[in-house]
Amino acid sequence: MIDNADCVLRLLPTLPYRRPAAAMPARLDMLFTTLRHPDSDAEAVEDLIWDTWMSHRNAAAAKVLDKAVDDIAHNCLDIAETRLVRLLRLCPDYAEAWNKLSVVLYLTGRDEECTCAITRTLSLEPRHFGALCQFGELLLSDEDAEGATLAFLTARRFHPRSSPAAERLRQIAPDLPS
Repeated sequence: MIDNADCVLRLLPTLPYRRPAAAMPARLDMLFTTLRHPDSDAEAVEDLIWDTWMSHRNAAAAKVLDKAVDDIAHNCLDIAETRLVRLLRLCPDYAEAWNKLSVVLYLTGRDEECTCAITRTLSLEPRHFGALCQFGELLLSDEDAEGATLAFLTARRFHPRSSPAAERLRQIAPDLPS
């Protein structure tokens, strides 16, 4: 079992009542409201949310994050990690940098550190459905279907039409209404 997973599991039920960090762009509130509307183009709104998460008031920081994402895509995980750790020393309130660091840590099998990075992501951006889905995947790899179900359900609370969360819920909790 992942030792610090309980910390995130206790955090999950509180996320809908938490406010994002002041550093998060106010535009996200409107995007999440739109995302929950059944007539919205969920895919387009989700793309705008990801674009907003990737952006930063410091353009140089956003460029470093873009480079780290390219490094991850090319499986240069050590370089990506170095970039992200340096970036987070300068911009500790950059939720998406924490999220990308959690991806690197997950891909390198460092589950405890990954969970810590997910916790930081969610403390800055409690609506981060990507981090929630990643936490669900991490719990599934640890054979914690109950915890994973809670993580994916929480992701769906913020992104009701999240395909990854819906698919995983169909697999691990087929009796839940979709």
